[in-house]
Amino acid sequence: MKPIMIATIAGEEGSAAAVWTYIAYLLISVALTVWVARTLHKNGRIFLVDSFLGNEPLADSVNHLLVVGFYLINIGYVTLALKYGDKATDARTALEILSTKVGLVLVVLGVMHFSNLFIFSKMRRRATLHRPPPIPPEGYVKMTRG
Repeated sequence: MKPIMIATIAGEEGSAAAVWTYIAYLLISVALTVWVARTLHKNGRIFLVDSFLGNEPLADSVNHLLVVGFYLINIGYVTLALKYGDKATDARTALEILSTKVGLVLVVLGVMHFSNLFIFSKMRRRATLHRPPPIPPEGYVKMTRG
């Protein structure tokens, strides 16, 4: 079996479609991953600052580490998924394979996003339990039962 690029150069049938499908898949998937990571990084900062009780340096550090982990997991998945699935033989199968692979990447990105939201909402809830109440305790009136 010849490598894909050599097969394309040698002119094996369907190999050009497979190579272009791989290239399109990688470009679309990496671009989507970068867009989602930047969006989460920018818009998630406020949420993290609140979760860490206003500790901005800690929130920024965690935000950066989350983005690095997000890139590693998603781009790792994208490159591993490149090998699996059918091989494109013509334009129709190339589009079908491309849409399936990109769709799976979008599902993985969505699952990761909601997992992060779930984890950080639990962290935020736990952090807000330790905040002082909005009304000082001496402002309460103790009710006596008669």
